[in-house]
Amino acid sequence: MKTINQLPITCKIPNLQLPIGFDRKFTFSSPRKSFSSSLIPLLPKTLNGFSSSSSSSSSSSSSVTRRSKINTPKRFSVSMEWQDCTVKMEVDVPVSVAYNFYLDRESFPKWMPFISSVEVLKDKPDLSRWSLKYNAFGQDIKYSWLARNLQPTPNQKIHWRSLEGLPNKGSVRFFPKGPSSCVVELTVSYEVPALLTPVASVLRPFLERLLRGGLERFAALAKTP
Repeated sequence: MKTINQLPITCKIPNLQLPIGFDRKFTFSSPRKSFSSSLIPLLPKTLNGFSSSSSSSSSSSSSVTRRSKINTPKRFSVSMEWQDCTVKMEVDVPVSVAYNFYLDRESFPKWMPFISSVEVLKDKPDLSRWSLKYNAFGQDIKYSWLARNLQPTPNQKIHWRSLEGLPNKGSVRFFPKGPSSCVVELTVSYEVPALLTPVASVLRPFLERLLRGGLERFAALAKTP
């Protein structure tokens, strides 16, 4: 019996990868039959060469599932703490005077100790940019935000909310107490910044003292012509 090495070369022999230990001496009964490459897509492929289409589909589906589990980011939410501060004070001016004085947002740095600047947008006067700067708890605290004044009730209520920056909202209410005095009630709600989370328990009473001191200066300035 002739081996491959002894046969005359009359046809192309494919480069077959034989298992280890397989005897390379074998017989040729007939040349390998060729077939059209257009039939290749009809033959399902697997790791070993061919298998049933159901196995291929199952493997592909399993692979896609595993990839989707790996690539899908995990969703999580962070719940930040909100705090409310309310202070009220009697002011020796008529309610209309106190109301109009509070409407002047750009004058806030004159009487509110932690507000460093306020800029009312000229093209959108209901919007204003605020900057906070204060040294407390052993560090310089700086924040800013864009706020919108909501529809006020003349001589009764002014309220706002932030649109970007430090999340906060609040309102100030005016209660007439006589022809020449009124009570001003200021409420500020804010999200505790991450920087101040360690001192969140003392932040509310600290801010209440600042707001009360601000209203005292407000009352003094409102009386000046």
